Amino acid sequence: MEQEKNKTIVDRIWDFLASVKLAIIIFALISLTSIVGTVLEQKGDPAQNMEILAKLFGQSLAPSLYSIFFTLGFMDMYHAWWFIGLLIMFSINISICSLDRLPGIWKLVREPIAPVSEEKLKKFQINREIVLKGNPEKVRDTVSAAIKNIRFRFMETREENGYQFYSQKGNYSRLGVYITHFSILIILIGAIIGLRFGFSGFLNLPEGAVSGVAFSGKDREIPLDFEIRCDNFEVTFYGKSDMPKEYKSWLTVIKDGKEVLKKSITVNDPLTFGGITFYQSSYGLVPNSGGKGIFILNAVSSDGKASALNLRFGETFQIPGTDITGRIIDFSPALRIDEHGHTFTYANQMNNPSVLIDFTEGGKNKLTGWILKRYPETWHLPGGHRVEFLDYWGVEFTGLQVRKDPGVWVVYFGCIAMSVGLFVAFFMSHRKIWVKLVEDKNTTRVLIGATSNKNRAAFERKIDTVIASLNKKPEGGK
Repeated sequence: MEQEKNKTIVDRIWDFLASVKLAIIIFALISLTSIVGTVLEQKGDPAQNMEILAKLFGQSLAPSLYSIFFTLGFMDMYHAWWFIGLLIMFSINISICSLDRLPGIWKLVREPIAPVSEEKLKKFQINREIVLKGNPEKVRDTVSAAIKNIRFRFMETREENGYQFYSQKGNYSRLGVYITHFSILIILIGAIIGLRFGFSGFLNLPEGAVSGVAFSGKDREIPLDFEIRCDNFEVTFYGKSDMPKEYKSWLTVIKDGKEVLKKSITVNDPLTFGGITFYQSSYGLVPNSGGKGIFILNAVSSDGKASALNLRFGETFQIPGTDITGRIIDFSPALRIDEHGHTFTYANQMNNPSVLIDFTEGGKNKLTGWILKRYPETWHLPGGHRVEFLDYWGVEFTGLQVRKDPGVWVVYFGCIAMSVGLFVAFFMSHRKIWVKLVEDKNTTRVLIGATSNKNRAAFERKIDTVIASLNKKPEGGK
């Protein structure tokens, strides 16, 4: 109590910052706020975040909660001063915790092992005793070989009534927790570098369009130092359902007017150029694009003559080698036919793109019908002819998440260091062993004492193997 009263203000601040309780509180705050930041879309559409809150807490509470979260900066929390402050506070706490405890641990690590008395040896966590026939000189080699079999390199001391072997291994494993602390600092530094010098934005890029900027929020443009073009975008679905199976974009990077990189990306396979990564994140129809795209068809006659077609709405084409002419007169991004045979558009996405084509021959109407892109059986015409609907290009945009994170390699290094630290901390231990040979009336008492700071049971099993091997020797136990 007296010692507590004599502490200076600096000592009290040091104790506060070195507190494990403080570490738990800060870590809990970081975890809880990160959950909120994960649920709410960062820099996202307010209506979308309002919808998320309404689903979680109900329509009545959603506006109030949105207002509170917005005021506290949760809509861009990873750049908020308080979140960065928590990271810095956590870094300071870990650093001071480590510095406060390191001298004691370092003393244990560097402390050499030395012979001990019989009384002290018997007080160790692990102790065994066995009596062997013969004097210590006779059993010495047998005992030392048994110790080497459990992978200990021992030192030896000649004593009044015999010998003593002693050894330790894994003393540096006590530093595993400090490697882990160091790795956390590295990861936090990497995260702060990413927050300070990187960015996270988005880009809705229509098919055929080129952009040299990404966007953050509604208005902020982020120059890319190069241009990126969407050559094509395509969605595939599971079977006949409307559940998307894969989004795929074909992108081209243009630098100083030259195409320098082409790559198709999917959700888990992004494109990276100049330290900026483009992730496939969403898609949609370009507003007011109806009738402005290009229909990519392939007309095939009954005798196999084919003609690749790129047509706009209202244009005509001819089945190769015939007098049959087709004209696109209608389009639906998602066509459905009800039980009465009536057609209607059921979604504003390209879930089931279809074209209505009017076929004439010699100026007379021959057939008018819908051709559905996802249903090849609708491509066949009377007389064995076929019109394949391959794509409707130029009406969809690919939604790209655009990120630059110069701290990512620092974070990766921190993760590797953390893996090493956790392995050392949890799977390695500091083990010490002493073996004393004491002559006693033409026999030798073998006393074994050992300690382990972790996984004591496994070490005891090793000691038992030493005892078992000594019992099996010709000069073994009585």
